[in-house]
Amino acid sequence: MNLTATDALIVVDMQEDFMDGGTLEVKGARRLIPSLNRVVEIFSQKGLPIFFTRDYHPKDHCSFKEQGGPWPSHCVQGTKGAQFASGLLVPGGAEVVSKAQERDRDAYSAFYETVLGEKMRKMGVRRVFVVGVATEYCVLETVLDAIREGLNVFVLTDLVAAVTKEDGQEALKKMETFGAKNVESSAIE
Repeated sequence: MNLTATDALIVVDMQEDFMDGGTLEVKGARRLIPSLNRVVEIFSQKGLPIFFTRDYHPKDHCSFKEQGGPWPSHCVQGTKGAQFASGLLVPGGAEVVSKAQERDRDAYSAFYETVLGEKMRKMGVRRVFVVGVATEYCVLETVLDAIREGLNVFVLTDLVAAVTKEDGQEALKKMETFGAKNVESSAIE
């Protein structure tokens, strides 16, 4: 699969709190980094847009158990857990998209209440490749919104990790049903 000037990469939530041992760990997430870095390097060398999304919550975010939400406290602004995973290649020209920054609003999709869609339109992006965590949450919602934005979406299935294997498989099927194409990262040249 040849990359063109209208392609972009979206790296979803590869942050310390989601890595193995983090406060909201996705088992196996850290093992994605070497192969993910290879794909980042390919996009970077070709001068193609790369977007790194991140949860960037205030300390009293509504999604936290302490506030009545479903999740343990994670990815709090200014903490080590909110930082991108150690060893992850984040090129200088990459764009960082922060989400769920308001106390009373949650966001799984990188497109929800961000300027990501607008930036991609201005750049002429038509096709996106999505990697990261967690398959059944933020990856799924980002992919579905990318499709709603009219983008052709490829999920690099060997570069996503799920909270549970079953839910991850179900999410991949759902993405495909809505029009995403599931491929291995080895397809990218």
